[in-house]
Amino acid sequence: MITAADATDPAPLFRTTLALDPGHGDVRSARLRASGYGVFEASIDGRPVSEAVLSPGWSSYEWRLRHTDDDVTALVRDGAVLGFAVGNGWARGRLGSRGLKDVYSDRLGVIADLEVEFADGHRQHLVTGEGWESGPSRTLANDLYDGQHIDTRRRPADPWADPDGWQPATTMAFDHALLTPYLGPQVRRHEELSPQRIWTSPSGRTLVDFGQNLAGWIRVRLSGPAGTEITIRHAEVLEHEELGTRPLRSARATDTFVCSGEVEEVEPTFTFHGFRYAEVSGWPGELRPEDLTAVVVHSDLHRLGHFRCSDERVNQLHDNVVWSQKGNFLDLPTDCPQRDERLGWTGDIAAFVPTATFLFDVQGFLLDWMADVEAEASHNDGIVPFVVPDVLKYEAPRPGRDRNSTCLWSDAAVWVPWALWQGYGDLGVLERCYPTMTGHVRHVRGLLSDNGLWDTGFQFADWLDPTAPPDDPFRAKADPGVVATACYYRSVDLLRRTAELLGRTDDAAEFGQLADDLRAAFQRHYVSDGVVASDCPTVYALAICFGLLEPSDETAAGARLAELAAENDHRVATGFAGTPFVCDALTRTGHLDVAYRLLLQTENPSWLYPVTMGATTIWERWDSMLPDGTINPGQMTSFNHYAFGAVADWLHRVVGGLAPLEPGYRRVLVAPRPGGGLTSASTALETPQGRVEVAWEVSGAEVQVEVMLPAGVTAVAERPDGQREELTASTRLSWPA
Repeated sequence: MITAADATDPAPLFRTTLALDPGHGDVRSARLRASGYGVFEASIDGRPVSEAVLSPGWSSYEWRLRHTDDDVTALVRDGAVLGFAVGNGWARGRLGSRGLKDVYSDRLGVIADLEVEFADGHRQHLVTGEGWESGPSRTLANDLYDGQHIDTRRRPADPWADPDGWQPATTMAFDHALLTPYLGPQVRRHEELSPQRIWTSPSGRTLVDFGQNLAGWIRVRLSGPAGTEITIRHAEVLEHEELGTRPLRSARATDTFVCSGEVEEVEPTFTFHGFRYAEVSGWPGELRPEDLTAVVVHSDLHRLGHFRCSDERVNQLHDNVVWSQKGNFLDLPTDCPQRDERLGWTGDIAAFVPTATFLFDVQGFLLDWMADVEAEASHNDGIVPFVVPDVLKYEAPRPGRDRNSTCLWSDAAVWVPWALWQGYGDLGVLERCYPTMTGHVRHVRGLLSDNGLWDTGFQFADWLDPTAPPDDPFRAKADPGVVATACYYRSVDLLRRTAELLGRTDDAAEFGQLADDLRAAFQRHYVSDGVVASDCPTVYALAICFGLLEPSDETAAGARLAELAAENDHRVATGFAGTPFVCDALTRTGHLDVAYRLLLQTENPSWLYPVTMGATTIWERWDSMLPDGTINPGQMTSFNHYAFGAVADWLHRVVGGLAPLEPGYRRVLVAPRPGGGLTSASTALETPQGRVEVAWEVSGAEVQVEVMLPAGVTAVAERPDGQREELTASTRLSWPA
């Protein structure tokens, strides 16, 4: 690995001139494998070697540092310049809200191997080391949270032939055993959005609206006089007709550009922002829409699932879910893309993963992240931390927060692999993740009280219950012990099923007994005549959906859940733990009408309240913005958090009517449940076997259902009255409305 001669350089360049071995004929193939501390972009003679950005992303660098692997055959020639531009990224930049920097390295570095095969079979490796040069770039400062400062006067647009400022690079110690290939996709640019509106705020500032909350950056077309400095601040919302930056906390989210006097386009690719709006200052002359382009950046995920219905508000809700997944699937599943955080919170993905697997092909993406979960847990007694990669372990402990397993968050170790198995049908995923799954379950078993419940230690539990005060999101109605024991029971039960699938009979018996004991303890201590302790929607939703109740108790619990919804005027009353399951619990116990009333409620708190407020992504809090247009006063307020978008899973399966009967959708359940005044809905999914579609429409006294099945996929059509019909090919059905 090489590093810059100047250790303080915020964004060094590295280069070498390729000297190919003579006498072996033409280049048959060439591959460039590269990694480093920081984030890098590789080029040959100024041409990018790939479309990837922010490589090598963020993994648990203590144990896993991913490397890229690109075919560069078309670019390699004798005398070409191989170059790397490097920024701070996650290795040396700020991480978290408590001032961490240089967490993984205090120097930026690159390691690369260009393997060239010639026509006669001869192979040559050109690697980083002696003979490489380093020099300064146009970037004066860069940070993922704070933004990038680019002075275009410092180097020409193509810096590799510029003779100024180069010095011999130096080598740095590096453990090659850390290097590992990507298991999932890299990050790249996606959509490009033009300004929808440019105007002057009451304070005289120039504001820009791109019409969509997104993660990425703004590409700028510079044409001002040399030395002109332009500053762009980013934010998700407006408040009092000005840029609403308070939710960013300490993140500056500001890019600065200094003009060279030439016309050129510049991108700040060593940062990213969560934003819809921008404030532009210092622009010379009139700012035109063609001068700015918002570039959407996230991992390269293939879209699989789609949903539409007759209610445009619900369609907007679904669109918001999709955009929040894109904005937070930037190399790892983060909580938010805008403030001084952007961490891989395990609870968020545990809640959202069934929706994620339907909307996009996330198997490689989440397997890569699960490798980090395994690395963190295996080096910490099986404890799955709050965030992965676990940067919080480098902070001073927070009072009252045990650094131990916590329900829902740590349960991601089991829930994520199971959702991948259900979505894509690859049993190898469960085999690969099995040690992490068992490690989590066995560790938590040691945390149970003598009464057999997980009622000990710190819990986030039903985080962000809307009844909790803005400054105290822990104060949920649901008893933490009830939530923790229920979530742990689900993990144990899923692990039992996993052990059976993998033929591990002894483990299956062990976890089956543990599940039985947990269920009995839950019923003994928390259930009385269908009333679940703490008597609030979340505890009923979990107890019903996880199968913790006897049939008579489940019926009573469903009735009580429906009653609580009515008492709350059918507004949402659940946090992270309960929200993914509340509509399913109502549906399962015969209260579909109540589930629809929850879905279609527009008063705060509800899924559609943000839609009525103009949201284009899912909010962290049900009321991240208050009805008067002011931002929630809580210190923690994001407008791009996917967790509460977990309701989309219910939209796909129940409203749309498409669910897997077998993992990987080899066999599907077609069971749409019209309601809520909706007159039509359609759901489509690219399964491993091909595209499956279900569409229904109310026509008079009938519901017309159209089912499209690819070859090799069979279906069971289930009418609302429970009658079932086997389907082996695409067909049309008609049911009573």
